[in-house]
Amino acid sequence: MASLLITVLNLYVFAIIGRILLSYFPVSPGSPVAGISSFLYSITEPVLGPIRRVLPSVGMFDLSPMVVIFGIQFVVIPVISRTL
Repeated sequence: MASLLITVLNLYVFAIIGRILLSYFPVSPGSPVAGISSFLYSITEPVLGPIRRVLPSVGMFDLSPMVVIFGIQFVVIPVISRTL
């Protein structure tokens, strides 16, 4: 069970990183990349959106992905150490 949780959380971190990377490039509607971008947005926004609303604005930088990734690591690290 712990390994499944770790796998799912690691995949979510990769989804967040993918969303961050795609945000740097223009995505034209109807392209295959638009579908990937839309999918990543739909699975990450329910977590990133509320955190973004709570965090103070830091210019043009969005710190919510970093907060979520750190939060996930605070969950994963104790689970890994408990299973070893």
